[in-house]
Amino acid sequence: MMRMYVRTPRGLRRRYGYIERSEDQFRLGIDVHTDDEAFVITAAVPGLEAESITVEILDDVLTLRGEVPESPNGTGKFLLRERKSGKFERSLRLPDAVEAEGTEAKVENGILTVRIPKAEEARPRLIEVKAK
Repeated sequence: MMRMYVRTPRGLRRRYGYIERSEDQFRLGIDVHTDDEAFVITAAVPGLEAESITVEILDDVLTLRGEVPESPNGTGKFLLRERKSGKFERSLRLPDAVEAEGTEAKVENGILTVRIPKAEEARPRLIEVKAK
């Protein structure tokens, strides 16, 4: 039997942080993208409505919470069950200061997209070079 251990690279773990999860939770997979203006976080949440997802920002930590309902198994028993169900909670520390007031979150076609603007002091500035 082969065992596979997956470790988060130290730099990412230090930079974005992570949380421990309990037995009744699963880890929500996310993608984090950044540009000069904002962080954009996406996650697959098939079948979930916007009302069943909580997005919270405290300082520079983003937390996503929700629950994927268990699918009914009808009259038979499962032969294969790969879809996750249950509660999820995912927290990550963003590497720069953010403006929580301007955050936008939406669910479209089973994809949660959260856009968090960077704070003004975290955005790059163009400095004009003057000649004498």
